[in-house]
Amino acid sequence: MADKIGIMTEAQTNTTGTERPDLDQSELAHAIIESLLDHTRVVSDLIALMAQALDQDTTRALTQTPQWQAYLESRRKLERTHEDVDKFARIMKQVGED
Repeated sequence: MADKIGIMTEAQTNTTGTERPDLDQSELAHAIIESLLDHTRVVSDLIALMAQALDQDTTRALTQTPQWQAYLESRRKLERTHEDVDKFARIMKQVGED
């Protein structure tokens, strides 16, 4: 409940027990998002490599499934998300400089 209303919990404080500045939290959020995006790109590359290893008939059958279509849509969303993360990083950098 505390997290939902914006109150800092013990896990959200640094080792000295004081609250972290907003910029540190923003940088942490950015690092987490970047890590997730990087992992998703690696997984996507692995899926593409595995698809290349399949024979032509299997590949054709695979790409006709709803799961493959959902995967492609997810990749498109990921590209837009990456742009949003870059924008977020620029904004946070500006905030830090002010």
